Amino acid sequence: MRLRLTSPMYVVSAFAIVATLISFAPFFYEVFDLRTLAPDTGFGIVLPFVSLFLIWRERDKLRGIPITGSWYGLVLVAAGLALRAIGAFSTMSTVVRYGFLLVLYGLVLSFTGPKLFRRLGAPLAILIFMVPLPMYLTGVLTLDLQLISSIVGVWIIRLFGISVFLEGNVVDLGTMQLEVAEACSGLRYLLPLMVLALMVAYLYRGEGWKRILIFFVSIPITVLMNSLRIGFIGITVEYWGKRMAEGVLHDFEGWLVFMLSLAALLLVAFLLTKLGRRSRWSEAFDLAPGPAAASAVPKTPAAPWSIPRSFVVATAIVTAGAIAGLSVPERQSTIPDRKDFAEFPMQVADWGGHRGILDKIYLDALDLTDYLLVDYVRAGGSLPINFYSAYYSEQKGFNRIHSPRNCIPGGGWEIAELSQRDIPLGSSGRALPVNRAVIALGDQKELVYYWYQERGRAMTNENVVKWYLFWDSLKRNRTDGALVRIVAPLPRNAAAADVDAEMQRFAVTVEPQLSHYIPD
Repeated sequence: MRLRLTSPMYVVSAFAIVATLISFAPFFYEVFDLRTLAPDTGFGIVLPFVSLFLIWRERDKLRGIPITGSWYGLVLVAAGLALRAIGAFSTMSTVVRYGFLLVLYGLVLSFTGPKLFRRLGAPLAILIFMVPLPMYLTGVLTLDLQLISSIVGVWIIRLFGISVFLEGNVVDLGTMQLEVAEACSGLRYLLPLMVLALMVAYLYRGEGWKRILIFFVSIPITVLMNSLRIGFIGITVEYWGKRMAEGVLHDFEGWLVFMLSLAALLLVAFLLTKLGRRSRWSEAFDLAPGPAAASAVPKTPAAPWSIPRSFVVATAIVTAGAIAGLSVPERQSTIPDRKDFAEFPMQVADWGGHRGILDKIYLDALDLTDYLLVDYVRAGGSLPINFYSAYYSEQKGFNRIHSPRNCIPGGGWEIAELSQRDIPLGSSGRALPVNRAVIALGDQKELVYYWYQERGRAMTNENVVKWYLFWDSLKRNRTDGALVRIVAPLPRNAAAADVDAEMQRFAVTVEPQLSHYIPD
């Protein structure tokens, strides 16, 4: 029996939409603010319309599936609102974003029921890409894609007989150096191409394994095409100068790479049609929108539509959440008082230092609040120790401490050894936990100690750091913290134990000073 929509449906649905918009207003501001759209995630603004279009084109087929509602949708709604509250109190926007998806999926499930919800799987799954990836995951993916694209791109350059040296993500052509920056990692193409791959797989009529392959093949296609782009830029820069890697031409190359990636994806889908019974393109894809076949939709009179009670209750829960959200003022992080690193002493016990500065390119990437970079040498000693600390008054969204485990390989260094140890801090019985890494670049080796100094805790495990960031944000309304790093060279003629002893001596000397600049 076909369904006829009635006025109560519009009223309840309007309540659900308005309540969701109010509850997740910051999320919608972030996604739909045209002034702040990031190139990597700006495509998310069109995904709701793409999802609605895919549902609309299937409307006649979907009418044949009964709307039963489901009480399981309330579980998703409640979980989403809980994430919304946690995200608001902890000032962690990523938690709010995923809370929105849970509420949306919960409302749809509470209205449609399990059978129809499964049929809407692909259009709803597209909305996942509307939510930016968590910062730490973005950082890992960006670094991996940078390194892979750099390696393959340099291999392509060498095929043309051009002498080139790769140091991390820096392509050295001799006459000039090209940095494979974060924007050139390929992540900017990967996520939109995965969305298109999901749409192609949804429209594909072939076997399930072919659909899965079409979706996942978008990943190697992106890496390969981005590597070709880096190789092409290196070749053209070698012959026509650095202007080939800048301005409009550089942007055009990015657009061309994405179009070639899409063409490669469609080529894979076309080749897969040759492996089955459907050998024609028109037979392999459901490209014709419009009414379903006459037999697909029963020719029966329209019946009044009954609102599933589960959807009414879910809407009431979301409305209550919106009211509660409006009654609670927006929470602002507490930023404690501290001394600026500009006041940090250049003479610490018998260690004398010389202050350094970070290049603008690194400052833009780190987006930190304050930093300290000093080369210290102990009186009568010859081993230089580089002391670095990056302080963040707030860690929100992408503005967070960058892990050395990601940054060290980005500079061309390889982490040869990584372990944890505790450095005794005098007679107090306290110990300073540090990560100890031996890094190598060609014949050079360096010893690195680093730890995270955050709100009175010294930590080495990044998962523990993330947990306390969430906990302190929720309980103390603070997300400030710092990375502390000590680096010394490992000369060939020096014993590692001697360098370790010198590093530990410096760490014990400087640690008491940190509380003035990194608040407990």
